[in-house]
Amino acid sequence: MTHRTAHRRTALALACLPFLAACSTGSASSDVAAPTATTSAEADAFPVTVESALGDAVIEDAPERVVTVGYADSDVALSLGVVPIASEKITWGGTAGGSTVWFDDALAEIDGARAPERLDTTDGIPVDEIIALEPDLVLGTNSGLTQQDFDKLTKAGIPVVAYPGDMWFTTWQQSLELAGRALGRTAVADRVVADTEQVIADTAAKYPQLDGATIAYTYLNPADTSQIGIYSAEENRPVLLAQLGAVTPAIVDEVSEPGVFYTTISAERAKDVEADVLLTDAESEADIETIETDPLLSQVPAIASGHWYASTDHVASLPMSAPSALSLPYAMENYIPHVAAAVDGDGS
Repeated sequence: MTHRTAHRRTALALACLPFLAACSTGSASSDVAAPTATTSAEADAFPVTVESALGDAVIEDAPERVVTVGYADSDVALSLGVVPIASEKITWGGTAGGSTVWFDDALAEIDGARAPERLDTTDGIPVDEIIALEPDLVLGTNSGLTQQDFDKLTKAGIPVVAYPGDMWFTTWQQSLELAGRALGRTAVADRVVADTEQVIADTAAKYPQLDGATIAYTYLNPADTSQIGIYSAEENRPVLLAQLGAVTPAIVDEVSEPGVFYTTISAERAKDVEADVLLTDAESEADIETIETDPLLSQVPAIASGHWYASTDHVASLPMSAPSALSLPYAMENYIPHVAAAVDGDGS
């Protein structure tokens, strides 16, 4: 069985729970409306009020026209069996159509389902465009929604479920919990969380060298080697690594500020970035060589000893920053093995 086939079957299992509804299995027909859900809302799920950091979403009835913003929220909806009508365009690690391979694979398992319209968020959330779509729910549990966006959408009569705390700190479990309540599918959400946590646990067992390893997730820019970017321990990348057994290095706690997901330090402090492993992303092998031979960055202990990994595969890296039940199996199979290799000293 190929990885993609196995991944599609996993995604389908997450979205197609027999005790709620059966997935569509018939042939698509042009005179039949495209399916918008493979599961049903639970009895007495509505009305419901879902709280977020930007305000409350009051949802009177089961949403049928769902728009998602944030790289992972389209995955969240689909993993609960709901097909969004529009979603944020994925420009980093995405497909040519602005989607992802795991979303497209899961969608392909729903006979006759239409791909969501992809919204360009280069200049911010396109609120007017979303209002014109007449959705009955906007999901943005891990997104760049601002208070102004939230207020304008709410004023237009559209319930909005935003992030529960600071922007960009929402875990994939929190996203599922919020979306499960908003879509009336809390039991589905619980099952998806349990299944996905099992995938992570199985991966941790497969790579025991991750347990107890101090790992720093960073951003190193070969065009500006004067700084080292460090992600907070509460950001999704380090949180996922912690779920695999990794430990936050002292330097991360030292430089991080409450509510700030990312900070920078001078590359003059390269030797202070003490960790068993250093992770970063790169655009090319040439960029990796630039980092590795830079007079300052090469003094980072993990780089000097070969215990680092610079990923040029943005598809595999994307789930680390925008995790979901659909994307995490991909990362566990295609990204984490490289992290384990870096722990063993066989890194970039």
